[in-house]
Amino acid sequence: MTGAVTTPHPLATEAGMAVLRNGGTAPEALIAAGAVLAVVTPHFCGLGGDAVWLVTDRNGDRRTFLAIGQGIEREIPQAEPPLRGPGAILTTAAVVDGWRHALDYARENLGGNCRWEDLLSPAVDLARNGYAVTKSQEFWTRHRANEAPNWHGFGRIFLDAGEPLAAGTMLRQPELAHSLGLLAERGAQEFYSGSLAGRIVEGLRESGAIIGREDLRRTRTRETKPLSLRYRDVTLLAPPPPTQGLTTLQIMGILAHFDLSSLSAGSPEHLHLCVEAVKRAFRDRSAIADPAFMRVTPDHLLSPEHLQAKAAEISPERALVWPERWQHGDTVFLGAMDEQGNAASVLQSTYFDWGSGVVAGDTGILWQNRGAAFSVDPSHCNAFAPGKLPFYTLNPGIALRDGKPAFVYGTQGADGQPQTLSVLLTHLIDFAEPPAKALAAPRFLLGRTFSDSRDSLKIEENVGTGTISALRRLGHEIVTIPELSPLAGQAGVVLGGTAAHDPRE
Repeated sequence: MTGAVTTPHPLATEAGMAVLRNGGTAPEALIAAGAVLAVVTPHFCGLGGDAVWLVTDRNGDRRTFLAIGQGIEREIPQAEPPLRGPGAILTTAAVVDGWRHALDYARENLGGNCRWEDLLSPAVDLARNGYAVTKSQEFWTRHRANEAPNWHGFGRIFLDAGEPLAAGTMLRQPELAHSLGLLAERGAQEFYSGSLAGRIVEGLRESGAIIGREDLRRTRTRETKPLSLRYRDVTLLAPPPPTQGLTTLQIMGILAHFDLSSLSAGSPEHLHLCVEAVKRAFRDRSAIADPAFMRVTPDHLLSPEHLQAKAAEISPERALVWPERWQHGDTVFLGAMDEQGNAASVLQSTYFDWGSGVVAGDTGILWQNRGAAFSVDPSHCNAFAPGKLPFYTLNPGIALRDGKPAFVYGTQGADGQPQTLSVLLTHLIDFAEPPAKALAAPRFLLGRTFSDSRDSLKIEENVGTGTISALRRLGHEIVTIPELSPLAGQAGVVLGGTAAHDPRE
């Protein structure tokens, strides 16, 4: 067994598997895969974004790497910043430093011996020689067709005469290839203090963004311990604040008070409990921020007393009315387990699809708009401040059994991430389904979406008319979405030597 890798793109999966076949470790495989994804899924992630890592060695030693860019040195905006354009650039980008940190960890703790330049080489080649645009990339370009032609530097790379690139079109990115080549040759520091850093800052400032060289120099990956929660016979790991990993664990901690194994998988009763657990956990989500600014501790929010009280609020006969704010964004999940049993689980993101829409000069690097996750209320714990980390939707997961990695999991989908994981994990754990079956099971999405501004419960239509009718009788406002809808997330699971990815495109 060489291990297994799951990603949303076959070229990235192959890059990661090549590392494992050559004796590399799980983190090293995901550096290679993540670099390729920064090229072939530019609508969801890139060098101008961030990442959150969970890693465990074969014995269950656990780490979190928060490769999250901090708030830049600038005056606090007096009005709500725009969601796109140079005004949306309020944070730096840390994904490259996260790769560096993961490589150092692999070398120091797992016996990794891969060379940095070799791990980045497949991404350099794909940027230079091109790849076929995916259906997903075409979809998200067309979705922003009215805005994208006005984004700074965007059109000359990702549009053809102002029109979205069709799926199958070969896209070459020579400027990005040059930037990746400099990183491969000179190391991650080139992004933060080298000549590339200077060109990044110059390009962003030409667009009107307020960012300086010192902002990039201060960017760093923060290593900390993940949060954990016992659920049935496994221990679930999640990254701590400022991520919503806390929310996922709360949902599962609430569901732990119910005997789901006595229900049928995908039944109205099963889905009702998942939805109601999501609602109760989401009520606490506004407390999540940069840990230095939080006013309540994760230990309190995950305490048995708090979770039991949340579970006691759930009525098996009536749904809670739901008018909460919706946050959106997109990302990619990638996970790996190597032949030694080490595991890594990662999410990379530029926040919204296509991030800020701003390309940094001639670097080919599209910058994120993660600053949009800051609160506009100056008294809120998640209000913008220079040096501060914003609230983060990314929450990759690892499950331990008997103290050792059992499986790796995660999903794309912003607010939908904890919701998708509630369905996925209950199918995997409570109903003991294999990964492919659990990933194909019908899902829901609570609240507003790109296409529906109502606070309804979107549910995939293949759940069945009987289940939909039963949920409506419980008080859920149901809107059906197509079977295997991309709105329901793109998840992945690695269990032992088997990797499975979402059938949703």
